[in-house]
Amino acid sequence: MKRYLAGLVLLALPCVAQEKQNFVFNPGTPEGQILQNLGQETDDARKVTLGQDFLAKYPKHEAAGWVAAQLESALLAQKENDKVLEVAETAYANGPDMDAAYYALKAAVAKEDIAQTKKWSARTSEAARKLISSAKAPTDDDEKHQLEYAKEVDEYSEYALYVVALKAPPKEEVDLVDALIKQNPKSQYLPEVAGSYFAALSKAGEGAKACPAAMKMAVDKNAEAMVYAADCSWRGNRADAVISYAAKASEAVSTRAKREGVSDSDWAAEKSELLGRANFYTGIGYTMQMRYGPANKALKAALPAIRGNQQLYAIALFDLGLANYQLGKPVGDRAQMRQGLQFFQQSAEIASPMQDQASKNAKLVLAELGGK
Repeated sequence: MKRYLAGLVLLALPCVAQEKQNFVFNPGTPEGQILQNLGQETDDARKVTLGQDFLAKYPKHEAAGWVAAQLESALLAQKENDKVLEVAETAYANGPDMDAAYYALKAAVAKEDIAQTKKWSARTSEAARKLISSAKAPTDDDEKHQLEYAKEVDEYSEYALYVVALKAPPKEEVDLVDALIKQNPKSQYLPEVAGSYFAALSKAGEGAKACPAAMKMAVDKNAEAMVYAADCSWRGNRADAVISYAAKASEAVSTRAKREGVSDSDWAAEKSELLGRANFYTGIGYTMQMRYGPANKALKAALPAIRGNQQLYAIALFDLGLANYQLGKPVGDRAQMRQGLQFFQQSAEIASPMQDQASKNAKLVLAELGGK
């Protein structure tokens, strides 16, 4: 949009692609001529020349941020990522600009540059959130699009940390995910990286941070962190917390929308695995509380999904043996006691920390049933 005011021009960027920047310039001046030409230019190489010329001559001009964004956009199109970052650094020193920061972040992601991604993600998010927080309720489509664009830019700042973290060595992955947690502990990308992050903490020699991090991340729809937090609570002998985190994980999985790009079959398998683990920890928690009825129900529901994890499977079978024996013994239900025997026997067939005790329990129950 352009309109003339007493010989001056008020320039606004396209709202769907860039942050709106209004500034007044005189096309009769040298700097005004460059701005006018830059606003009308479609050739990226020519945009680069005009943008570099303007910033070299007028680095403190009120339009410098907009010019830097135009220049960075053109350089990105030419895959000149290092030059994009150079321009962005200079522009940022003269005053933060959301678009200039956003293009710098895109360049950093393209380079898979960990340090630059972390830096420009923080700067991009800060600029976007400042615009969002200062915006008034939109009164027209233009203002609505500007606000939505700022929100999308802020979301991209989180995506950038996530996507680079997935390819980073363990120590750097930890650093990037820590930055993402700090930036938004409810980020939609945290569930995607949770499992990898906890493994990276161990590989980076920071395993002690895993449980506190899981409990901090166990919010919103992050079922992966909730399951990990349930495991931490189990190992810490906190039965109430085990059950609570497992219940939250089940709810999160059941209500979480399918991610874009994931097939229905893959999504069903992913949900089944998470629900299976949540049921496993629910059963473990109830067993710890000696509430054998709900433990029996939850562990049986967990078995199909955890069959591929021999350690969890052996533990679930052991606790099912205990639950069914304890449910049957007080009322003389030999059939249920026999189910307990069968679960102990199955657990005893798997190499696990429970194997020896499962074998001993099976022999004791078998003898109590008269050897059959």
